[in-house]
Amino acid sequence: MESFSPERFSLLIVDDIGHNLQLLETILERAKYRVVRATNGERALEQIERKAPDLILLDLMMPGMDGLQVCRILKADDRYREIPIIFLTANNESKNLIEAFQSGAVDYITKPFNVLELLARVKTHLELKHAKDQLQQALRELEQLVLTDPLTRVSNRRHLYQVAEMEIARTRGYNYPFSALILDIDRFKQVNDTYGHLVGDEVLQSVASIVKNTLRQEDCLARFGGEEFVVLLPHTDSSGAIAVANRIRDLIASSSIVIGGKEIAVTASIGVATFGFDDRDLDDLLNRADEALLNAKRQGRDRCVLHLANLDSSAVV
Repeated sequence: MESFSPERFSLLIVDDIGHNLQLLETILERAKYRVVRATNGERALEQIERKAPDLILLDLMMPGMDGLQVCRILKADDRYREIPIIFLTANNESKNLIEAFQSGAVDYITKPFNVLELLARVKTHLELKHAKDQLQQALRELEQLVLTDPLTRVSNRRHLYQVAEMEIARTRGYNYPFSALILDIDRFKQVNDTYGHLVGDEVLQSVASIVKNTLRQEDCLARFGGEEFVVLLPHTDSSGAIAVANRIRDLIASSSIVIGGKEIAVTASIGVATFGFDDRDLDDLLNRADEALLNAKRQGRDRCVLHLANLDSSAVV
């Protein structure tokens, strides 16, 4: 387990009485903590806006904005909600303490301070906060793994369907256009047969990188399986989708993909479809994009084909 290092943590101490501030600062700095001080609630909030501390020691009763008000403001703000707050109080009546905990405090310390108790409580809550942060980071990383294709580091099918469900709901609710591309690397089996699967994997990674760098932040790129990728394009009609598809196709064809000192020529065929009234879900949209993709391959590959749903046919654009 990682050893506890006080110097890694910054503490904000807030008290309207200078003697209390000085005493707290001396105790905490001797324990190797980094300390910032504020003499009232308003200045405390200003300090936090400049740089959020790891923990706050906050006087409960202060003139003007008291500790309860400061605590409630911080707990209502997503940026600061997770900062542990320990109240400092000379009044340990149950009513005051209940209000303190209801406002979001994690603990309280009574004045005059018992140095050992003060340091023990501060350390405990910093350790708890650190453990919670590590757990949340691990959960974020796990979620990323669950939703990401391990080879290309773009979205996987599961994430693709999650994004599509939200975008289709918005499309129906607000009547904005929504399009999808299916991209297939031409003659990819030949690449694997000629150069081996490790080189094939690197080609997939290179193509994914080229496509990803072409897209907007709101677009979604996913590996659909094998050498196929799907791109979701919110707020994009058929003409916009074809423009994106042609840009991607041109970039792939013109890119120099060099692996192990060998330059490998890569092209892609792309099928394009825009969400229509008859489409129920992503599968319907992708079925039409896949029909367009098959037409692109029949017509010689290295091209983009738009599926015209209303005409039940496909057109090269």
